[in-house]
Amino acid sequence: MTEHDTTPEDQAEVGTGSVVAGARQEGTPAAVAVPVASDHPERWGRVDADGTVYVKTADGERVVGSWQAGEPAEGLAHFARRFDDVRTEVELLVSRLSTGAGDPKHAMTSAKHVQESLADAAVVGDLEALSRRVEFVLARAAEGLEKAKEAKEAARHESVARKQALVEEAETLANESTQWKTTGDRLRAILDEWKTVRGVDRKTDEQLWRRFSKARDAFNRRRGSHFADLDRQRGVAKSRKQELVEEAEKLVDSDDWGPTAGRYKDLMVEWKAAGRAPKEADDALWQRFRAAQDAFFAKRSEAFNERDAEFAENAKLKEDLLAEAAQIDPTSDLETARQQLYRIQERWDAIGKVPRERVRELEGKLRAIEERVRGAVDAQWRRSDPEAEARVAQFRERVEQFEAQAEKARAAGDRRRAEQAEAQATQWREWLAAAEQAVSSR
Repeated sequence: MTEHDTTPEDQAEVGTGSVVAGARQEGTPAAVAVPVASDHPERWGRVDADGTVYVKTADGERVVGSWQAGEPAEGLAHFARRFDDVRTEVELLVSRLSTGAGDPKHAMTSAKHVQESLADAAVVGDLEALSRRVEFVLARAAEGLEKAKEAKEAARHESVARKQALVEEAETLANESTQWKTTGDRLRAILDEWKTVRGVDRKTDEQLWRRFSKARDAFNRRRGSHFADLDRQRGVAKSRKQELVEEAEKLVDSDDWGPTAGRYKDLMVEWKAAGRAPKEADDALWQRFRAAQDAFFAKRSEAFNERDAEFAENAKLKEDLLAEAAQIDPTSDLETARQQLYRIQERWDAIGKVPRERVRELEGKLRAIEERVRGAVDAQWRRSDPEAEARVAQFRERVEQFEAQAEKARAAGDRRRAEQAEAQATQWREWLAAAEQAVSSR
């Protein structure tokens, strides 16, 4: 038996084969499917009388083996099935390349292996058609490899462009951004994204990485410098706010309400201008500052409430005086009326202040009564000329008396009594002026 002889056991291993239709490419003769050899093996070969098996080729017949195990037709069918096995392998390569499921490089290797083996393959079938089919596979594999190369190059360009964009973004952020936390987070995200980008050649990748690292280091230096300056500023702010707190605490016991309240407002302005201290210290200092401020204004509110209650009571007392003054009748006894008015004025001044919104109302009512008495006095002056000089002297004496009282009260630091005496002196000056006018017009 020759090296191409086969046995019944070989036949059992080969089996009957399978038929796989090749993919058709219109207008491409090489894409025509290879006929199934086992259907009509006699078209492609023969077995002679001594059992030698031949296959037909373009160059004539070629011996592919020997068959001694049975009928010649069985031997021919056996070698045709071997052809179909090779054909099936080639058609599988065509199918995978057509659907994109196959690896062009692997298809190229397999097709070349088949092509190299066809010259002495122990098969019976249309070797010429199969050879063209293999060439078709090689051409499609070459196209696939070229496309893969182009895709790989395109992917490389895309990866380079993506990393270039990441580097440029990082450089912009590093040179311009002052959003320290947001930018720090973004640079970390860029680094994470950077790690996912593949396919960049080593040289380009190293160049881009150096730029990215330089940008990140520059940002970290700027951020470090910023926070160092901020720490210094916060240290200065802490010292300044400590001074403001100490002054605010010293003012708590002041009862000079107006100026002290104004100073607290100024302190608040200075506090805001001082800037932020370290958070923990800033919060503690603010609590002390607010506590001092609240304590002072609570005391002031309490004092104002007491004062308001006192002023309200004073207003009630002055209303009672007005009711009493309304009973003065200067037409019956002018001197008695003047004395009654004088006493009421003294009591009025002694009562003290009233709520601001009541001042005009109450003073206006008293002034009306004073005008009524003064009008009666003026009328009497005009009727009693002999007494005019005496009245002038008397009024001048009263003016001097109240002026002396005012001067004495001011010297003693009693502002309220000084104001009361001055008010009375003013009233008597008006009467003096009227008396002097009456004398001069006689």
